Amino acid sequence: MTGLDTNVVLRYLLQDDAKQARRVNLIFSRLSAQAPGFISLAAVLEIVWVLRSLLKQTPSQIASHLENLLAADTLEVQNAQQVFAAVFALKRGTGEFEDALIGAVNAWAGCPHTLTFDRRAARLPYFRLVP
Repeated sequence: MTGLDTNVVLRYLLQDDAKQARRVNLIFSRLSAQAPGFISLAAVLEIVWVLRSLLKQTPSQIASHLENLLAADTLEVQNAQQVFAAVFALKRGTGEFEDALIGAVNAWAGCPHTLTFDRRAARLPYFRLVP
């Protein structure tokens, strides 16, 4: 398995720098189901931040990028099921990706709910408002 940093994954997704895209495409072409690339939760969060904040992509565009990563048999995304749940929330517009991911990962870890002061996050599964 090969760890992939945020900038490598973004270059692959966006193909926005010809020189770096050639290099990253070669890296991705060498990945396989037996020797996949690994994308950590930290990298997933950075990818979402860059796409939303710097590149001003819509939730639908961001969800599409993440779905492509999750569907690739040559990539392993950390906590893929929880990332998928957060993508689903992003697509539905029920909350921020980051909040949905926090709730899903906390549930995966055995937390019956996550306490929050954020009223919008409280609409997501696994969250409860602080009383």
